[in-house]
Amino acid sequence: MADSKTQELIVKKPTAGIPVLLLGLLLFPISTIGCIVAIATTEHPGWVIPMILTVLCGIFVFKSLVLVNPNQSKVLILFGRYVGSITTAGFYSVNPFAVRRLISLRLNNFNSDTLKVNDSRGNPIEIGAVVVWKVSNTAQAAFDVEDYESFVAIQTESALRHLGASHPYDVHSEEDGEGEISLRGSSDVVNAELGEELTERLKVAGIEVSEARLQHLAYAPEIASAMLQRQQADAIIAARTRIVDGAVGMVRMALDKLKAEGVVDLDEDRKAAMTSNLLVVLCSERGTQAVVNAGTIH
Repeated sequence: MADSKTQELIVKKPTAGIPVLLLGLLLFPISTIGCIVAIATTEHPGWVIPMILTVLCGIFVFKSLVLVNPNQSKVLILFGRYVGSITTAGFYSVNPFAVRRLISLRLNNFNSDTLKVNDSRGNPIEIGAVVVWKVSNTAQAAFDVEDYESFVAIQTESALRHLGASHPYDVHSEEDGEGEISLRGSSDVVNAELGEELTERLKVAGIEVSEARLQHLAYAPEIASAMLQRQQADAIIAARTRIVDGAVGMVRMALDKLKAEGVVDLDEDRKAAMTSNLLVVLCSERGTQAVVNAGTIH
């Protein structure tokens, strides 16, 4: 996306509006009294034209006044040409023929619609985001795009679709790719990618992205049940794997300790039997019942 060529021209020291307002308030009574006197007395009829001009000047004086509220700006256009932006809050006077366009500099929240896209593995998912943005360049926002608020909405949707198609929803196992970035498991990385892409897309409109994050992420309803079963199966396998690893370690530790302290000397068959019994006890989901050997160990 090409950068815009429109440069923002900030009016650093706009003309104060209070003195101009006082001048306008002074012109109206003077011109009104003068017109009344000129009409009532026929001795000085030439006063009428200057008084009418004075009234017109007063109208232009009041038309030149502009009020800029905090965190707002006024973009000035004079005869079809951009002449500057007033971004400092206050009461000012500008060219009375200048067109003023209000551009808000406040932070805005945009909550996108929930979109249905396919992730990098072709699974249909639902995804949505919330974007915090504000106008940083009033000239670009006013002239380089038709409607900068609509531009934010459309570009956010486009960035979300690209992000959703670039990563899998989740990494279920090592076979899926250990360490791979997923939408659900790498939320910080994904949010950072979304913010960077939106910053690049919206800078042409003079928009600064303060924050962008996913606010909705789920499988599409048609596959949600199947994916839930897969997640449950993966969780069970992961738990069983950890239990077996721990049980094997405990059996090895027990055999090594018995041998090191000389408690009992077991042959390979007895070691195998003891290992089997210990693994059954440690890996069983239900409580086991001990069997006491009343005879000799052999």
